[in-house]
Amino acid sequence: MRSDISPPPLPIPPHRAPALSPGFAAAAGIGHPGAGGHGRAMAEGEDMQTFTSIMDALVRISTSMKNMEKELLCPVCQEMYKQPLVLPCAHNVCQACARELLGQQGYIGPGGDPSSEPTSPASTPSTRSPRLSRRTLPKPDRLDRLLKSGFGTYPGRKRGALHPQVLMFPCPACQGDVELGERGLAGLFRNLTLERVVERYRQSVSVGGAILCQLCKPPPLEATKGCTECRATFCNECFKLFHPWGTQKAQHEPTLPTLSFRPKGLMCPDHKEEVTHYCKTCQRLVCQLCRVRRTHGGHKITPVLSAYQALKDKLTKSLTYILGNQDTVQTQICELEETVRHTEVSGQQAKEEVSQLVRGLGAVLDEKRASLLQAIEECQQERLARLSAQIQEHRSLLDGSGLVGYAQEVLKETDQPCFVQAAKQLHSRIARATEALQTFRPAAGSSFRHCQLDVGREMKLLTELNFLQVPEAPVIDTQRTFAYDQIFLCWRLPPHSPPAWHYTIEFRRTDAPAQPGPARWQRREEVRGTSALLENPDTGSVYVLRVRGCNKAGYGEYSEDVHLHTPPAPVLHFFLDGRWGTSRERLAISKDQRAVRSVPGLPLLLAAERLLTGCHLSVDVVLGDVAVTQGRSYWACAVDPASYLVKVGVGLESKLQESFQGAPDVISPRYDPDSGHDSGAEDATVEASPPFAFLTIGMGKILLGSGASSNAGLTGRDGPAASCTVPLPPRLGICLDYERGRVSFLDAVSFRGLLECPLDCSGPVCPAFCFIGGGAVQLQEPVGTKPERKVTIGGFAKLD
Repeated sequence: MRSDISPPPLPIPPHRAPALSPGFAAAAGIGHPGAGGHGRAMAEGEDMQTFTSIMDALVRISTSMKNMEKELLCPVCQEMYKQPLVLPCAHNVCQACARELLGQQGYIGPGGDPSSEPTSPASTPSTRSPRLSRRTLPKPDRLDRLLKSGFGTYPGRKRGALHPQVLMFPCPACQGDVELGERGLAGLFRNLTLERVVERYRQSVSVGGAILCQLCKPPPLEATKGCTECRATFCNECFKLFHPWGTQKAQHEPTLPTLSFRPKGLMCPDHKEEVTHYCKTCQRLVCQLCRVRRTHGGHKITPVLSAYQALKDKLTKSLTYILGNQDTVQTQICELEETVRHTEVSGQQAKEEVSQLVRGLGAVLDEKRASLLQAIEECQQERLARLSAQIQEHRSLLDGSGLVGYAQEVLKETDQPCFVQAAKQLHSRIARATEALQTFRPAAGSSFRHCQLDVGREMKLLTELNFLQVPEAPVIDTQRTFAYDQIFLCWRLPPHSPPAWHYTIEFRRTDAPAQPGPARWQRREEVRGTSALLENPDTGSVYVLRVRGCNKAGYGEYSEDVHLHTPPAPVLHFFLDGRWGTSRERLAISKDQRAVRSVPGLPLLLAAERLLTGCHLSVDVVLGDVAVTQGRSYWACAVDPASYLVKVGVGLESKLQESFQGAPDVISPRYDPDSGHDSGAEDATVEASPPFAFLTIGMGKILLGSGASSNAGLTGRDGPAASCTVPLPPRLGICLDYERGRVSFLDAVSFRGLLECPLDCSGPVCPAFCFIGGGAVQLQEPVGTKPERKVTIGGFAKLD
């Protein structure tokens, strides 16, 4: 029996009937009849309006109390909390209910739960009356040892083990297991505040009627006193008997009778001292001893007063906000109720639609069944007719009947001409009958195996028949998605995702000026296929994009956001021009004039054969067919990582023609390709910019050496760069600022700057590509040339 539960009260006399407390009665405007004007008015029936208002107040108070009662019920016993404990998950549960839950799992301490409160006179049946023998209470030192030992022994724990088992408690509120520690319930705090709220609630509505003495013989008298130390309620006689003069119990201070006894203050479950501080790190109340222990070393600990004031201010602020927005709460409640009504209607419609579809399937099956049965019936009748005819033919072959009897009569004919005339036809019939008799076979089979149905596929389809699911979140293909003159976005659905009828693309600029409110996405609806183009993006921006699918079931989840950098300048479209300054036997330009490959010639082979002898190496040059005379331009290309030596850059058109038109072979290996002969450095002053600038690539590396930078006019942002190499990215980007006379070389994938250098822009400037040995360059094609669906930023979707 639970020691903390009082015996059920006896039937309450009429003069002890439950009633509202005086405070609540005064708040409702209710007085005793004859004590005030309102009571007389109601008694005499002179003011019905006042009576109606009072009844409305009673209804409101009753409703408010009933709503608050839900917060005061234990999730286990569904009764009001009795000695609630605060679990680590911040939920509450009665102490007795917690012991029962642990007992159901096999965690039972010897002699009951040692974590319970000390034994009271009312907790044992043998001490319910002063005339019965008293039971000796456990000694304080033994009780202290039991309390500090935790929940006692339990399965898996050995006495004196260095690492005792950690006790897990199944929280009935959050449906999860919470860790209580090795001390079990003894390490939990009682929620004294919740106990006070429950007691005030009981007193306000007079739940349970009068409080009876727990030590009297039946029938017990009404209690007049309570003792916190003894944890029991007494009548006057029992209180005197249990607190005799000259004993320690005489020092106990009587209190008002109550059903819940609480300690005067919140005590530390580990050290039995009053808590004075709050550990913010552990979010737990601690005492002075806990504060200096190693368990809370380095933790942020504040006085209880500070934590009390901070939490009270937060709670007050939140409660004030809720109370100040009651109209919003009511509006949301109305919206939720309207949603409930729509849900009921929509659910009913969905049921009708499913029923109609299933009935349609049943009708199709019934129609198909009728047609199949009709086919079987026709086949059966045909076979029966053929078998019946065969039976008749065989019966005619019996002696004295049918064809045999007719033949026997014909054989009796003696007139030869007449016999010949009649026997000729008869002989044919007899011959056929004889042959049928010798090669007997039924005219039709009895098996209907050809009429069996294979419904395995249909049964599987019917078994898998389910509601249509929304598409799963698409996966954006980052290898095929890129930004150039336009943004090309490509995605795919997961393997087992339901199909999508169309897609919705959302995008926005992350570097756009901040606007009040949530980030605004631009949206394009009903995009067919698994790729799309976003036209006319802003240059030098970062776009974030996402995609979601849609079908009859609705919209699915968005894909993960993908960030794309757009080129820093408008894209320059051009083709390769190999009409001059090149060796056609060593350079091969593609038909679309967007790719070029250099094949090593005989001079390079001789150089590889005789490295220390003089030989001739040639520089093959390919220029773009356009020249830039203003503004900013950007283009990108891909260099074959296996290329021997390739230079990618720009230069003055006049200087490039002058330097490379019929360019003579130069001596190798003493020839330095970046010695200044190809840049016009001898005629340039210190302040003058070089007429062209190149980025040197070879064997999958980019050379950012000091010699190349200074001789070719390639200087970094902070002066000449140190000699180093960096890996070759998949694509290289070149950005030309004609007005500023600057050229930037970028990683076209991440738009990370590789090198920036000055350039003489006194005339038209055109792209240039130089080859020494084998190599290949591929210009990046404009995205707009792809026959994909286009989505214009700021406009409407258009088909290409």
